Amino acid sequence: MSSTQQPATLWRAMAGNPVRFLLSSWPWRALVYVGGTLVSCFLGFLAFIALGTVPPALLLIGIPVGVVERWRLRIIERKPIPSPHLRMPFGLDWLQRRVTEAATWRELAYAVTMGLALSIVDLIALSVLGFFLLFVAIPFIYLLDGDAVDVEFIGRSLNSIGELFLLSGVVGVPGTIVTVYGISVLAGAQAELAKWLLVPTDADLQHQVRELAQSRTRLVDAFEAERRRIERDLHDGAQQHLVLLTMKLGLAQVELAGTPGQAANLVGEANEQARLALASMREHIRGIHPQILTDFGLVEAVRELAERCPLAVEVDLALPGRLPTPIESAAYFVVSEALTNAVRHADASHVQITGGLAEGRLLVAIIDDGRGGADPALGTGLRGLGDRVAVMDGTLEISSPKGGPTMIRIDLPCLFA
Repeated sequence: MSSTQQPATLWRAMAGNPVRFLLSSWPWRALVYVGGTLVSCFLGFLAFIALGTVPPALLLIGIPVGVVERWRLRIIERKPIPSPHLRMPFGLDWLQRRVTEAATWRELAYAVTMGLALSIVDLIALSVLGFFLLFVAIPFIYLLDGDAVDVEFIGRSLNSIGELFLLSGVVGVPGTIVTVYGISVLAGAQAELAKWLLVPTDADLQHQVRELAQSRTRLVDAFEAERRRIERDLHDGAQQHLVLLTMKLGLAQVELAGTPGQAANLVGEANEQARLALASMREHIRGIHPQILTDFGLVEAVRELAERCPLAVEVDLALPGRLPTPIESAAYFVVSEALTNAVRHADASHVQITGGLAEGRLLVAIIDDGRGGADPALGTGLRGLGDRVAVMDGTLEISSPKGGPTMIRIDLPCLFA
């Protein structure tokens, strides 16, 4: 029977046809798993000796044991077992985190149980299997070297090949089969214990989700802070230099007025280029993080976008208060990008922006009457909006059939600041 046809679990295989079970890979896998426990105990003993020089470190001996045992579980479970620990670089923070995690203490309990109980039970089971296999092998040993075999069974000396084969068939084979089933039960029970103590629990997973959410929030906040720093640097640095440059060029243009030659014309052209650069700089600064969004919030910032848009834009966005800064920023740039696409690509004449709060979530929809056909796969703009919303654990939906209309809808989790 191929591996793809075998029962999915050890318990199902044992409950099925005995012949199929014995001919499958499950008995071998159970034997490898039980025998591997003794190897793990030996490695754990070496780790115990190494860590014994620093007694407090013995509390963490379950961590490497857990790594090995989760890997060994694939022999029985056939699938990777995730770690219950939150990933983080090694250091003092790692040590503090591991000591406070419940998974660390479950791994320690498993390591102690494996060293004091499971190893002994597994050793006895393997010894019993070896005992019955010896009965199975006696006739073949006799055939190879009869002088090496001297068997007494129930006070009777067995010295013929027929008697030895009878002993092997009556005692060795049944005993081996029963022991194989016993070792399989032992392997299944040990695997269940390992899953109970070493596999992430719901509490572990929820804790990891909370940690990841907090980490993501910190990254978003850091990103927003960096964007504002860049905005301030541009506003207070490069923009002011351009303002001074246009002033100096304007004064030079006045001084050169009426002077023959091309100098006055060249200064005038340079002044105009500086003004254009200043206007472009201001647009970029506004695009990084508009000041009106910081001062007055999402509703006023969207209304300003609508006023600056060359299309007819209807805004029906009602919010009872300020929202968290990352949420306002994500929603603002979605609206801004949607209006830009409506102007540049959709050939629209009217845009409607609606939204509000519902059950702690911000819902905003941007609908234009353009020609439709917007496809996120064809450009990075819409994909970027999806990524920006996804970072905030929100969703972005785009409906844009050929001929229009196009609707972009965002759904963001939201709590009032």
